[in-house]
Amino acid sequence: MTLNNAKSLWRRSLRPSKPELSRNMGQDIPSLSTEPITLAVIGCGQRGNAYASYALQEPTACKVVAIAEIRPKTRSLFAQAHSVDKTLVFNSWQELHRASAETIKTVGKRLADAVIIAVHDQMHLEVVLAFAEQGYHILCEKPMSTNMDDCIKMEAAVKRAGTIFGMGHVLRYSPYNAALTQIIRDGDLGPLINVVHVEPVGYYHFAHSYVRGHWAKEEDSCFSLMTKSCHDIDILCHWLSPNMPSRVSSFGSLRHFRKQSKPPAAGTATRCLECPYEKDCAYSAKKIYLDRVANGHKSWPVSPIVDGVPDIESVEYALRHTKWGQCVYESDNDVCDNQVVNLEFDNGTTASFTMVAQTSLICQRQSRLHFAFGEIVGDMTDFTVTDFRKGLVKKYSPKLEGGGHGGGDLGLIRTFVEAVRTGRQEILGTDVSDVLKSHLTVFAAETSRREGRVVDCVAFERGAREKVSA
Repeated sequence: MTLNNAKSLWRRSLRPSKPELSRNMGQDIPSLSTEPITLAVIGCGQRGNAYASYALQEPTACKVVAIAEIRPKTRSLFAQAHSVDKTLVFNSWQELHRASAETIKTVGKRLADAVIIAVHDQMHLEVVLAFAEQGYHILCEKPMSTNMDDCIKMEAAVKRAGTIFGMGHVLRYSPYNAALTQIIRDGDLGPLINVVHVEPVGYYHFAHSYVRGHWAKEEDSCFSLMTKSCHDIDILCHWLSPNMPSRVSSFGSLRHFRKQSKPPAAGTATRCLECPYEKDCAYSAKKIYLDRVANGHKSWPVSPIVDGVPDIESVEYALRHTKWGQCVYESDNDVCDNQVVNLEFDNGTTASFTMVAQTSLICQRQSRLHFAFGEIVGDMTDFTVTDFRKGLVKKYSPKLEGGGHGGGDLGLIRTFVEAVRTGRQEILGTDVSDVLKSHLTVFAAETSRREGRVVDCVAFERGAREKVSA
């Protein structure tokens, strides 16, 4: 696509109800209009699709008008699904950004109201900074970034822009967690004393994402507590807000997915399709990918390993020639497959969180919340409330919605779109500084694990901010 094409198309699609860019682009908030919020999607993989699907479900609420994606087949399929004009289909976020700069310069309009940033984690900072500077409202997939300094820089950039900012902490937005949070806020069970929260990642999920996948090595991404579980720490902080974490300790390791754990029967095989032990291996790539696609399953976890719609031929090629077919005991992964985090909040409330790979449940969190006069026990689908004083036990089964994370994906994008439509950050129930604080708690927990000490969260944040400002 050329910049001239982008300008031409955008001139044709300008909406007269939208204000011109002010000198402070962050103040360019759309008026309350019945027209759909326009979105540019940067990264059209699993997460980009998860959020953009809302535009297909509710076309009067939002519309995808521009995309950037490096993979040609994935890019083409996404553009086709959303009927994106070919002049607004870009091969990279840089191309989209340059086209946006040109339209801002020549006609005083951005290409869209908001951007969804769903690229690899280590790219989040540069993309957020670029589009925040242009005054876009931003929904960024978790985590903010893969290092603490960049997270602090992102907060500063978003504050300068003054635009709506959403983070992919999707647990907050599921019907289940919304209902549970409301009971906490109502206070009928008294003060919250203790929380026990477990994330069972799932044996093949961990093998897919954190042994063979994009998040397997810390130097290429980040530690697994951040990449997998930052929104679990966030939901704990959300439940206990306005109280803040004061101290944290953590323990964990890469316990199983290493060469020492390789079954002797696997011998010297380094790939599943060549392994004599494959039929008996829980983590067989043939079972996880090839058998699934042979049975007609073409979504996650099969879809991320190929460009375009997976079939037997493309999946088999990936298993023979790429990391997706490697033995999990012969891979170069180094992130923890089990970790516990203990938190003390500034009001004395305590919380514990466990992340573990070796489970049959796939990300179906289990929580126990203990109050002065009752408790809540739940599993992301149903939760039971017990009132000690009244002797009452009541089961809640919030209506499940489509999409991932128990409807949390849909809940987040729907809430973000409404925040953009109204120009009200508070609709999201959080802001960039709140997001940063929960991320800093995750960094503090990992510091505890590495250094073998209890970390003071307040001093930790102060030190992190001083380091960046210096």
